Amino acid sequence: MQIVILLIYFTFIIGLGIYSWRKIKKPIDYFIAGKQTGFWQVAGSLMATILGGSAILGTVNLTKDQGWAAAWYILAASLGLWLLVPLVGKVNRMGKFTLTNLIGQFYGEAARKTASVIIPLAWIGIVAAQIIASAKILFSFFDLPYESGVLISGAVFILYTLLGGQMSIIKTDFFQSFIILLGVILTALFLWETPEHVPEFSNSFPFNDHFSGTDLFVLILTFSSTFVVGPDIYSRVFCAKNEKTAKKSVQLVASILIPFAFLLAYVGAFAYSHLPKENLDGSAALIEVINFYLPEWISGIMAAALLSAVLSSADTTLLTSSMILSELITPDINNDRSLKNTRYFIMACGIVSVLLALKVTSIIGTLLLALAFYSGAFIVPLIAALTNLRVNKRLSILAMLVGGFVALGGKIWASYSGANFANWLIILAFIINGLILSIPEKKLNA
Repeated sequence: MQIVILLIYFTFIIGLGIYSWRKIKKPIDYFIAGKQTGFWQVAGSLMATILGGSAILGTVNLTKDQGWAAAWYILAASLGLWLLVPLVGKVNRMGKFTLTNLIGQFYGEAARKTASVIIPLAWIGIVAAQIIASAKILFSFFDLPYESGVLISGAVFILYTLLGGQMSIIKTDFFQSFIILLGVILTALFLWETPEHVPEFSNSFPFNDHFSGTDLFVLILTFSSTFVVGPDIYSRVFCAKNEKTAKKSVQLVASILIPFAFLLAYVGAFAYSHLPKENLDGSAALIEVINFYLPEWISGIMAAALLSAVLSSADTTLLTSSMILSELITPDINNDRSLKNTRYFIMACGIVSVLLALKVTSIIGTLLLALAFYSGAFIVPLIAALTNLRVNKRLSILAMLVGGFVALGGKIWASYSGANFANWLIILAFIINGLILSIPEKKLNA
């Protein structure tokens, strides 16, 4: 039954991709779906992009140590979208194809080129996190070896993104988001009907021994902030046909993520309370729950849901990174040559992500390392620009590099030592970034 449902799902998705590919008439169709996307499609694509396999599987796995506090991971994404709402109209109005184009408008050509190198490097880690998630899904459902899962997943992601660009991504994401929501809701409902109980909500939420107020603050800085100024989020905003459509889409998704966060935490709390420890070691807790408790037809829906979640995040991130790299060669990418270059970069970035996924197997760890570097480099400069704060534009590149590397160093330190000081080092990255930008130009000239 799982295989039948998956075959139906993939046939449908590939059919939509081929249909969209045939609809592409010019580069703008490939890059931002012609900038004619309506409310439901923008909201569906935004939802599918956020709820990637790394977010869903990673959140459920986090409940092993953090309990109900694991819900903060998705709640932080919702918070970031709510903070984006006041800015989304300006982003849609000023944005063209990529976030780095906005950076160039605010800070100049040198800053744009620097960002066009840094952002794809960070985002390759996010593509790798999706490939890792996909490989673990294939292992858990079909006993496919991890390395084989990585290679197969990477090949599918690259091919699918090459096929139709943003046009196919937008169309398929709407259906993928529906499958993701339906699958997780059905899982939670079936578990609710079982006689087993889960740990008390108040025992681990909002904070516990494994998740403190400081951890939440760092999560907001390094994760929520990427939804305020994130390349993949902005790619959805750029596709919207007008400011009103973009704003309503962001508000809807931010609202849906709140109950969804607790649904995932509930599934995780259930898994680590009732499944044997040997079933959970080296696997994804969500998938073990599905295989152990759910009917086969729902198990098939969830297999499709999880793979679609991975696909919808990976293709968006891979395309966005490749477009940014293409802008390094030609600043205005609305031409056939840039379209060809973008496809070359899709293959190159995809291959590097596959190699990274073969070496690193931690979903959330890979994701948060990439986001820490990105957020430390770009959050402060971009928010300052979007809110019209006066900054020293000549020092923007220095601020980005110092902030990014200090935040990355703090995250690496936290990953290997668990020292609380590492969290403060990440916080320091944002402070240093802001201080550099706030140096008056007349002092610099003196």
